[in-house]
Amino acid sequence: MNALGESDIFNALAQLSSARYTSESSGAPVALDGSSETLTVLTELNEVRNAVNNAAASAHRLISIYTPDLEPDLYDQTAFLDIAKHFVLARSFAKIRVLLAEPTRTMRESNRFVAMGRRLSSCIDIRYAASPVRQPAPAYLIADDRAIVYRMRSDTWDGIADLNNPPVARMYLAEFDAMWAASASEHSLRVARHG
Repeated sequence: MNALGESDIFNALAQLSSARYTSESSGAPVALDGSSETLTVLTELNEVRNAVNNAAASAHRLISIYTPDLEPDLYDQTAFLDIAKHFVLARSFAKIRVLLAEPTRTMRESNRFVAMGRRLSSCIDIRYAASPVRQPAPAYLIADDRAIVYRMRSDTWDGIADLNNPPVARMYLAEFDAMWAASASEHSLRVARHG
């Protein structure tokens, strides 16, 4: 990534300085000044899981997921699977795209999301990244071009979630789109053919 891209990332993450830590059970995030705030700092699995579910539930047409291995603690959970299933079945134009940085674990283990992808192959597309990925890889979910849940390192639960930040969501969506385009169909898990 060039210096300008890194600057954009650091500017986006600088918003964290005005965010207030909120736990999963505390309701809507509130900034230090008492105003409504959409940015939430995440530090635990339950917070990340809740943020992923909320972001996915806010999507209208597209969910893009970049993950090392379809993290079972997030994407193989009943709540997320119900949201994803409702999302693709309730809208004829809805699409979920998943880009895997390291698909070997996903291919070895059974995963209910992959099984759902087999049944709904016209709505759920799972591919693996064609080019080598920096380690540790980031992990994120983008809903449409507005909501984002982002972890700089996929091996920790530390991250941010923002359900209404189009500039940051679009920046990562552009990165995702470039990697998606580079991962041709032969790099797909071919979930529709393995069923």
